[in-house]
Amino acid sequence: MKISVVGMGRVGGATAFALVARGIPHELVLVGRTKERTVGDAFDLLHASALVRPMRVVAGDAADTAASDVVILAVSAAADDVAGGRAAHAEANARLLREIVPPLAEASPSAVFLVMTNPVDVCTYVTLKASGLPPGRVLGTGTLLDTMRFRSLLSRETGINAQDVRAYILGEHGETQFPALSVASAGGVRFEPRDSTVRAFAEEARQGGHLVARSKGYTNYAVALAATSICEAVADDARTVLPVSTLVDGYKGLGDVCLSLPCVVGRQGVERILAIDLDDDETALLHQSAAAIRAGIDRVEAAGLNPSARG
Repeated sequence: MKISVVGMGRVGGATAFALVARGIPHELVLVGRTKERTVGDAFDLLHASALVRPMRVVAGDAADTAASDVVILAVSAAADDVAGGRAAHAEANARLLREIVPPLAEASPSAVFLVMTNPVDVCTYVTLKASGLPPGRVLGTGTLLDTMRFRSLLSRETGINAQDVRAYILGEHGETQFPALSVASAGGVRFEPRDSTVRAFAEEARQGGHLVARSKGYTNYAVALAATSICEAVADDARTVLPVSTLVDGYKGLGDVCLSLPCVVGRQGVERILAIDLDDDETALLHQSAAAIRAGIDRVEAAGLNPSARG
């Protein structure tokens, strides 16, 4: 499997390392803003791979990504710093993606494109439109990390392995995300949707990224492993159910927006979206989340029509 990581800041660097540590790619191409530093990262990771499995690790440019199986977009127009909020650089990041994605998609027309750039739901939509690829082959890390945070808190409370907890944070990877408590369970036993502790855990999961950013100025390790888990599902054609950001068109009356729902992820990216049975309150929250993302999309699209707009 050939994987290209485009954007070698803190997030891209952590993701490249996680991919090597998991031994997922046979070939890893790194594309960064600073060629000298990216060459250094490539050599460092190549040396690390000797402890894992044989693989080719190179620094390159868009042309070197040709025939990738997965292209990971970890680019940012500014420093990959979320302290100012995930939407802080939305317009600038959208312009950057519109510039770099078309040649990458032309070079790897069969690839799955995985978006890590924030705001991830808006940027997944921008990437989809800029690439011209089928919707299933463009996805964002979405609420996967938020979901893992939520499951770890439920695991700690119940004494049940987090891998056996089936609970999802859905919608926007941002302020309007929500827990799908009506379908949350462990071993077939439902969690009580009105349990104040469970709801407090959902809020703690929502605040997780902010907590890390306030402490060190950015997040990178956890989201890197989230992206790596998605790559693993693609590489193994695992058909794993993951809450990732994908184009939603028809579910619960929604259309033309990217947000997170439980998706079956395999070799072709999002193989299908699971139409889970949300209750009325959760459906309303999903629509609220979609409206917030759609507003973000409208803003970056309007800015894209105005070349003088500032990011």
